[in-house]
Amino acid sequence: MKVIVQRVSNASVKVNNEIVSKIDNGFLLLVGITHDDDKSIVEKVANKVCKLRVFEDDEGKMNLDINKVNGKILSISQFTLYGDVKKGNRPSFTKAARPEYANELYEYFNDCIRNNGIECLEGVFQADMKVSLINDGPVTIIVDSDCL
Repeated sequence: MKVIVQRVSNASVKVNNEIVSKIDNGFLLLVGITHDDDKSIVEKVANKVCKLRVFEDDEGKMNLDINKVNGKILSISQFTLYGDVKKGNRPSFTKAARPEYANELYEYFNDCIRNNGIECLEGVFQADMKVSLINDGPVTIIVDSDCL
């Protein structure tokens, strides 16, 4: 599992030219699921994301997690995180989980976020989405289950 975490001052996602989800202060997450992922991996990654201390405290240090700043999360499923370009220039997505399995774990991931007391909005699984954001900092962190 790979999650790109971007600290944002705002983010939104459109489907068919209509905003389906929007947040202010918080995280925009791009979430990739692979074949080997399971619920225990998803739980570990979700908990790591929720506990990331990348928001500034009164002294300007990145010391606060998303709960401490009353932030929200906009979670976007992103199978292209598992694009493999080792052979040629056209990515292969064979490392990405099949859509049915990926959607099940993606939904579970978002529920794990919510179980940590954080409001979690979503994009539309398998839709053509237009994502807009203002990356605050910029702060971008990659959380990869291989590193946990």
